[in-house]
Amino acid sequence: MTNRIKTDVLIIGAGSGGLSVAAGAVQMGADVTLLEGHKMGGDCLNYGCVPSKALIKTGKTAYTQQHSAQYGVEAAAGVVDYAAAKDHVADVISQIAPVDSVERFEGLGVRVIREYGRFISDKEVQAGDTIITARRIVVATGSSPLVPPIPGLEDVPYETNETLFDLREKPEHLIIIGGGPIGIEMAQAHVRMGCNVTVIEGSRALGKDDPELSEVVLQTMRDEGVVFEEGSDAAKVRGAAGAITVETKDGRVIKGSHLLMAVGRKSNIDRLDLDKAGVETTKAGIKVDDSLRSSNRRVYAIGDVAGGLQFTHVAGYHAGVVIRSILFGLPSKTKLHHIPWVTYAAPELAQVGLTEAQARKEHGDKLEVVRFHYNHNDRAIAERQTKGFIKVMVVKGRPVGASIVGHQAGELITLWSLALVNKMKMSQIAAMVAPYPTISEINKRAAGAYFSPRLFESALVKTVVRAVQRLLP
Repeated sequence: MTNRIKTDVLIIGAGSGGLSVAAGAVQMGADVTLLEGHKMGGDCLNYGCVPSKALIKTGKTAYTQQHSAQYGVEAAAGVVDYAAAKDHVADVISQIAPVDSVERFEGLGVRVIREYGRFISDKEVQAGDTIITARRIVVATGSSPLVPPIPGLEDVPYETNETLFDLREKPEHLIIIGGGPIGIEMAQAHVRMGCNVTVIEGSRALGKDDPELSEVVLQTMRDEGVVFEEGSDAAKVRGAAGAITVETKDGRVIKGSHLLMAVGRKSNIDRLDLDKAGVETTKAGIKVDDSLRSSNRRVYAIGDVAGGLQFTHVAGYHAGVVIRSILFGLPSKTKLHHIPWVTYAAPELAQVGLTEAQARKEHGDKLEVVRFHYNHNDRAIAERQTKGFIKVMVVKGRPVGASIVGHQAGELITLWSLALVNKMKMSQIAAMVAPYPTISEINKRAAGAYFSPRLFESALVKTVVRAVQRLLP
């Protein structure tokens, strides 16, 4: 028997973005229905951000034990129990899961239906035996691992981020196809846990980041034992569990025990029947305007499925944009220039706004680039974390982008996101007082580097100072 429901806001997908919309909308008085046919919390909690960072911590702990002599502590073997490390990952997920649970959201007043949804008209969605009519519909179905059609891959066992964290047997030699953030993070985590690791990348590893900074990360990983095979795509895969061979298009042969596919993501739109709702799509996902509204005025798309930057914090940001529009009928548009991203390697690699190359192309001779190196920061020296630097792109006294490679780069980049979204001046950053000794002083010192030549190398400033000194009693 078909059950019918009417609701103010229908959300398809209980990942980061969908849960944020649901929590915000219901607490502000809307009638909210949430559909999720798989796991609450979506990719980030179950297969992405959370488990990957937990596993990175395992690798970092092993590495620290092996390199503790520099701190006056006797070094240890740092041997990793791979199955126990996965227990640690599962425990971390379980501690966060209640925040994303059905029970919590039903407690807030959200109607949760544990079924996949598909459109049957421009304002109706069917989920199991329930048909929901909604005033506004938010599609937040996220993305899944993209697995390219490499010859032979269909006959060879391989992992993706959706299966890797369930693997209990430590790979002897992990081959990773894809040198983006996921591939890089898992490569370093596994080499630190005692695995041999080879990364195959068709172009340049960490290709979306400033090459000057990404090279610091890549060289660190080479020094730790990761082998990079760049500049050639995988052409053929063969073998069986424990003995896998990948051949590249230029004839290189890489042999390993396990294979991880990390070449990118694809939007989850296949089961939605979007054509029945008149929702247009692109190769990247659902086609949306700056307000995240689709070609169907009732339907919005947020997060990965909207086809833009694929980060959990972007999905959360999108949620705020659509809540303003859906609940209050107010104009609300997305902006991208202040969205940061981080690769959680060691050292971390972070970016917000324009890279140096992008800024030079856009602003030409008006661009000034200021730098400050970690090896001049006292806290970094004390903790022996001196590898890395910050680079800030400045136009007419205002930052237009920042790139950071080094310890806690992901924490440092947030200040520059704040500066960009509020159109702050470098003088405002320089006026900040950072506690000593902290890594955060690097941001202030970068701003200081912008003003140093204007103050200390200016003949006019020196003339004025000398004149004032003569006149003062």
